[in-house]
Amino acid sequence: MIEVLVVDDDVRVARVNAAYVEKVPGFHVAGEAHSAAGALRRLEALPHVDLILMDHYLPDGTGLSVVQEMRRRGHETDVIMVTAARDVATVQSAMRQGALQYLVKPFAFAGLRARLEAYAELRRTLDGGGEAEQAEVDRIFGALSSGPEPELPKGHSPTTTELVRRTLVNAEGPLSAQEIAERTGVSRQTAQRYLKLLERTGRARLTLKYGDAGRPEHRYVWATRP
Repeated sequence: MIEVLVVDDDVRVARVNAAYVEKVPGFHVAGEAHSAAGALRRLEALPHVDLILMDHYLPDGTGLSVVQEMRRRGHETDVIMVTAARDVATVQSAMRQGALQYLVKPFAFAGLRARLEAYAELRRTLDGGGEAEQAEVDRIFGALSSGPEPELPKGHSPTTTELVRRTLVNAEGPLSAQEIAERTGVSRQTAQRYLKLLERTGRARLTLKYGDAGRPEHRYVWATRP
């Protein structure tokens, strides 16, 4: 499980964000904090924290000052800024201090989910260790890029889109429409229609597999995979 510390000055907002985190498979809320000092205390007290969702406006400081103090104390915990601060100077400072992502309030669950899933993908990539060729480096640096949720054309269900998307994200390699159909319970034609939608919006990539007959089989892979 990826252990998350949620930091927000508003207790109610912190609880909503924590509930969002708990809805994403593979993530667990290790604790909450509502001030700069509280965030540092929780970070010191908790046995393990992988990721901090960090608000910027705190009653006794800023989220970025917390990040600076964390680094001074030797904590390498990853940070995603989750804040209403929109000024370019703050965004630039967050980038320079190593924040992995910057999510502007208010946001929907889908926005946070996309960033958490991208973070999980990044960790899987880095956990492989070893040396990285340029393609792998590009994958690492692009792992946290997440565009807006595509607007669905008429006749497409958000539920089915999410089902196919999650199946691709969790797959170990490219999948055909038939394999997607078998894993999701939808028809092959439906799987093919939604795979083409994800490909058109840049969220899935089409690959070709040639069999003995010479006819290529269309297979799809989530766009963040090599």
